[in-house]
Amino acid sequence: IQAFSRTNRVLNATKPYGHILDFRNQRDAVDAAIALFSGKSADHAREIWLVDRAPVVIERLKEAKRDLDDFLKSQGLPPTPDAIGNLAGDTAKAAFIDHFKRVQKLQTQLDQYTDLTPEQKETIEAVLPTDDLRAFRGQYLETADELRRSRAKTPGDALKPASPADDLDFEFVLFASATIDYDYIMKLITDFSAKGPSRSTMSREQLIGLIAADSKFIDERDAISEYVMTLKAGQGLDERAIREGYQAFKAERAAREVAEIAARHGVKVDGDRGLRAFVDRVLTPPYVFDAEGLTALFEGAGLGWRERARKEMALMTDLVPLLKRRAGGREIGGLKVYEE
Repeated sequence: IQAFSRTNRVLNATKPYGHILDFRNQRDAVDAAIALFSGKSADHAREIWLVDRAPVVIERLKEAKRDLDDFLKSQGLPPTPDAIGNLAGDTAKAAFIDHFKRVQKLQTQLDQYTDLTPEQKETIEAVLPTDDLRAFRGQYLETADELRRSRAKTPGDALKPASPADDLDFEFVLFASATIDYDYIMKLITDFSAKGPSRSTMSREQLIGLIAADSKFIDERDAISEYVMTLKAGQGLDERAIREGYQAFKAERAAREVAEIAARHGVKVDGDRGLRAFVDRVLTPPYVFDAEGLTALFEGAGLGWRERARKEMALMTDLVPLLKRRAGGREIGGLKVYEE
């Protein structure tokens, strides 16, 4: 038992179980050890310590997928990924989150089995084809992100009514692939640029779908997807050009986003007292909110303190999501007051 626990530790929700390969046919001894250790009968102990065999989990996957399909049909929608965008209201969207999270948990569990037979793999693929699974994941992440943002308190939301999203646990880690990282995506984009859609590993649509289905890219997926759409298939750019092009594209996109917010709230974009410099100061270590800089943005506008405070709060409603996204998970000191 001690050897098993030391060598088969779980990692996170993407690796919730360990693997034990028995080369000496010790199952009876293992069952007896588990029963002794847990103080239960051998059969009951196995339910506590060991996962169900693959056929059982496959049946549960079938049931979870049927429940998802039935839910979508109850909303007057076909059981397809494209239908998720037509769900009306937070209650229906929250229900989809719960239904598909169950499907994904079972799919993740089945991914841990190393001894699936070809027939079992075919059954799993028939229940939820890979392309559909990837598309559902993308819809899940988009919907969960939307609900998460609507749930987050913004300035003036102290009396915001309760939402069906308030009690949701989105479990984004379930949708993060250990093998698909930023470098891998850059290589796929390079492959697309070099070979074109007919000979590359993935088409443009498949590439964008892969990005959208992985939670690691939840804050960058729009930028990466838009960048991919600007590339010409078969253009022949190497990986260095792809990376430099993406960074330039992202910088231009970020600058445009700040300029749009500045125009919307009537503040300067450039200069020491412009919005761009303000954002840069906040996002420079040690990541501390610049309250005086916020006030300075409205200097010279001839505003009374009450009107200036109202405009500051309105501006921060747009800036908080931008600052948090660009901070990449780092905490910004002093920002919480504008989130509550």
